[in-house]
Amino acid sequence: MEHLQTKYHGTGGADTTKWEWATNIHRDTMASHVGHYTRLAYFALCENEPVARVRFNCLQAMIQPCGKPPKGADDMED
Repeated sequence: MEHLQTKYHGTGGADTTKWEWATNIHRDTMASHVGHYTRLAYFALCENEPVARVRFNCLQAMIQPCGKPPKGADDMED
């Protein structure tokens, strides 16, 4: 398991927070959507948008898919 965690960043580890794990899952999902043209075409048809717009929206959603990172215990000393 440790080998997989070092090889693939998205598999997480013992010190991975819930926010980091969810962010990795959301980014992987969006990257998969962008990488498969037929899926993009399906989403574009459903949303009545051009494929390029759907691709752009997916790429924009990868920036901060789960919002800003939560404050850690060391950040709350303020």
